[in-house]
Amino acid sequence: MRNSKAMYALSYGLFVLSTRLGEKDNGCIINTGMQVTTEPNRVVFTVNKGNYTHDMLLESKRFTLSVLSEEADFSLFQRFGFQSGREVDKFAGLEKAVRGENEVLRPTQGVNAWISGWVVSTMDLGTHTLFLADVVDGDVISKAPSATYAYYQTHIKPRAQAPKEADGKKRWVCRVCGYIYEGEALPEDFICPICKHPASDFEEMK
Repeated sequence: MRNSKAMYALSYGLFVLSTRLGEKDNGCIINTGMQVTTEPNRVVFTVNKGNYTHDMLLESKRFTLSVLSEEADFSLFQRFGFQSGREVDKFAGLEKAVRGENEVLRPTQGVNAWISGWVVSTMDLGTHTLFLADVVDGDVISKAPSATYAYYQTHIKPRAQAPKEADGKKRWVCRVCGYIYEGEALPEDFICPICKHPASDFEEMK
């Protein structure tokens, strides 16, 4: 491994998980990733089955996990988290990206470390799949602290702004991406059309 300290950058935080299948590159935002053994060096992470990256990774088995730092811009989350790789090329126009030895593209801006490897087994968790993977390579590229989910909520995600004119409508805002739903009640089975998070991640705007 190029730099074993890349493992120290892992936290309960936010990551760009990228993969390549054939000539197709893709990636998505995930918020679980951790080292589980050092000999052999292995990590686990979970991916929502609704993500196109999930399907590609099941087949390709190769990945790069980029650890997002506190310097990450909200546009990086929009690029990899709020649109589908089935419809757009998420890496199109991204100047700060490199292709690793495993042929997988990874972002280099707003990232403090990266880890690459191969999936060795999976476990069905219902809405998500848990991937167990061997780490093959990795490096530290920035001293910026890793971005935790709490840091993202407080410092990176823009604050949702309610319309200036009160029209009597009730509104709920997604705590993840800021999408606003209008209606008398938020359906229990509602899924955010932008970031795909459930109704439990919405709060009523006062």
